[in-house]
Amino acid sequence: MYKTLRAVRFLFVGPVVLVLCFFINLMTSPHHWWFQWAALGIGIAWVISLFRVIWAIIVLGGLAALIAYIRKECHTSPPKRL
Repeated sequence: MYKTLRAVRFLFVGPVVLVLCFFINLMTSPHHWWFQWAALGIGIAWVISLFRVIWAIIVLGGLAALIAYIRKECHTSPPKRL
Protein backbone atom coordinates (compact mmCIF):
# COMPACT_ATOMS: atom_id res chain seq x y z
CA MET A 1 0.00 0.00 0.00
CA TYR A 2 2.83 2.39 0.83
CA LYS A 3 4.50 1.76 -2.53
CA THR A 4 1.27 2.62 -4.31
CA LEU A 5 0.95 5.91 -2.41
CA ARG A 6 4.55 6.75 -3.28
CA ALA A 7 3.79 5.94 -6.91
CA VAL A 8 0.80 8.31 -6.89
CA ARG A 9 2.96 11.04 -5.41
CA PHE A 10 5.66 10.45 -8.02
CA LEU A 11 3.11 10.89 -10.82
CA PHE A 12 2.87 14.53 -9.72
CA VAL A 13 6.42 15.13 -8.45
CA GLY A 14 8.23 13.54 -11.42
CA PRO A 15 7.11 16.08 -14.04
CA VAL A 16 7.89 18.96 -11.65
CA VAL A 17 11.43 17.66 -11.17
CA LEU A 18 11.76 17.24 -14.93
CA VAL A 19 10.72 20.85 -15.58
CA LEU A 20 13.17 21.99 -12.91
CA CYS A 21 15.97 20.00 -14.57
CA PHE A 22 15.04 21.51 -17.94
CA PHE A 23 15.38 25.07 -16.65
CA ILE A 24 18.62 24.28 -14.83
CA ASN A 25 19.99 22.81 -18.08
CA LEU A 26 18.78 25.81 -20.06
CA MET A 27 20.47 28.29 -17.70
CA THR A 28 23.75 26.48 -17.07
CA SER A 29 24.64 24.78 -20.35
CA PRO A 30 22.22 25.51 -23.20
CA HIS A 31 24.50 23.94 -25.83
CA HIS A 32 24.87 20.63 -24.04
CA TRP A 33 21.51 18.93 -23.41
CA TRP A 34 22.06 16.57 -20.48
CA PHE A 35 18.38 17.10 -19.65
CA GLN A 36 17.39 14.38 -22.12
CA TRP A 37 19.03 11.69 -19.98
CA ALA A 38 17.21 12.85 -16.88
CA ALA A 39 13.98 12.86 -18.91
CA LEU A 40 14.64 9.29 -20.02
CA GLY A 41 15.17 8.02 -16.47
CA ILE A 42 12.30 9.95 -14.94
CA GLY A 43 10.06 8.95 -17.84
CA ILE A 44 10.75 5.25 -17.34
CA ALA A 45 10.13 5.58 -13.58
CA TRP A 46 6.94 7.57 -14.28
CA VAL A 47 5.54 4.86 -16.57
CA ILE A 48 6.33 2.16 -14.00
CA SER A 49 4.59 4.23 -11.31
CA LEU A 50 1.60 4.73 -13.61
CA PHE A 51 1.30 0.96 -14.15
CA ARG A 52 1.53 0.38 -10.38
CA VAL A 53 -1.31 2.85 -9.74
CA ILE A 54 -3.47 1.43 -12.53
CA TRP A 55 -2.93 -2.10 -11.19
CA ALA A 56 -3.94 -0.98 -7.69
CA ILE A 57 -7.09 0.68 -9.03
CA ILE A 58 -8.04 -2.47 -10.94
CA VAL A 59 -7.47 -4.68 -7.89
CA LEU A 60 -9.42 -2.39 -5.58
CA GLY A 61 -12.23 -2.10 -8.12
CA GLY A 62 -12.40 -5.87 -8.43
CA LEU A 63 -12.50 -6.32 -4.67
CA ALA A 64 -15.23 -3.68 -4.36
CA ALA A 65 -17.26 -5.43 -7.07
CA LEU A 66 -16.79 -8.82 -5.36
CA ILE A 67 -17.89 -7.41 -1.99
CA ALA A 68 -20.92 -5.74 -3.58
CA TYR A 69 -21.87 -8.99 -5.32
CA ILE A 70 -21.54 -11.03 -2.12
CA ARG A 71 -23.57 -8.49 -0.10
CA LYS A 72 -26.26 -8.47 -2.78
CA GLU A 73 -26.47 -12.27 -2.83
CA CYS A 74 -26.61 -12.50 0.96
CA HIS A 75 -29.40 -9.93 1.27
CA THR A 76 -31.58 -11.02 -1.66
CA SER A 77 -31.58 -14.79 -1.31
CA PRO A 78 -34.19 -16.26 1.07
CA PRO A 79 -32.95 -18.54 3.85
CA LYS A 80 -32.82 -22.18 2.83
CA ARG A 81 -34.75 -24.81 4.76
CA LEU A 82 -33.66 -28.36 5.08
